[in-house]
Amino acid sequence: MKRVKILANDGLAADAIASLREKGFEVITDKVAQEDLASYINQEEVKALLVRSATKVRASLFDACPNLEFVGRGGVGMDNIDVDYGRSLGRTVTNTPNSSTHSVAESVFAHLFSVARFLHHSNRVMPLRGQEEFSALKKSYASAFELKGKTLGIVGFGRIGQATAKIALGLGMRVLPYDPVVKQAELDIDFLQTGDTFTIQYDTVGLEEVFEHSDAITFHVPMPEDGKALIGSAEMKQMKDGVVLINTARGGILDEEALLEAIAGGKVGFACLDVFEGEPKPKVALLNHDKISVSPHIGGSTQEAQERIGEEMVERLVEHFS
Repeated sequence: MKRVKILANDGLAADAIASLREKGFEVITDKVAQEDLASYINQEEVKALLVRSATKVRASLFDACPNLEFVGRGGVGMDNIDVDYGRSLGRTVTNTPNSSTHSVAESVFAHLFSVARFLHHSNRVMPLRGQEEFSALKKSYASAFELKGKTLGIVGFGRIGQATAKIALGLGMRVLPYDPVVKQAELDIDFLQTGDTFTIQYDTVGLEEVFEHSDAITFHVPMPEDGKALIGSAEMKQMKDGVVLINTARGGILDEEALLEAIAGGKVGFACLDVFEGEPKPKVALLNHDKISVSPHIGGSTQEAQERIGEEMVERLVEHFS
């Protein structure tokens, strides 16, 4: 194995770093600013660049770094990389599509449970007013709702959408999936963790049906190529009154101004946002809203997901440079 320099610009699991170094790679974990990235790669003779969602790998970076052979995205979405352009130059551009599937699916329900039981709000307010206003707060949260029996619309029925559906079924929810490509899917569910699976076959439905019948809708699709929001005011008007919208996919899929208006008008009951248009500086109106559960783009950020990302990336690097 020839010695290859790898820049893990957005971090990498410790086990993966150790594994790569054992295999003869030189792993650099310095965080290089976006504007300095090209010069650093060229100066240090970096052959492989590993990123998450923070670092952007655009056509200009590929052009400026002719010796950069490998770009790896830890996670699923590759919106921050000009994938087709890089591949057209003969570079290897890859991701780890299986690594964060379950972590993101679980994050959907972390948010959904949070708004269903007002935890997103009570965790803010209780430390400030819990002693003086305990009874009043208890009364104000009495309109909580159960997830059992509710309909969950899933927009995007790939790996993450299907993993989300499995959790929803375990909670006793009805699942209503939409996908522009996947028309049919079989879910193998091991309810008792014995290896004996129960298979459910789903035919995906139209987006209008998801809007009309869903009590909550979660989105697991890439950002549209035209850069315009998938869900704006017109789409929200088609939804059930009080619908909960959950976005753990990409900031910009939901029109944030339209979302705030829909919440103010009562059409949207709650929103759950892990991603934002203005990352890393989300709108203050979203962060402070009583009916929005927020998190800083951490859907796939679990210990288990990071370990799987590292394992998958090691495999791809070894395969490429062997």
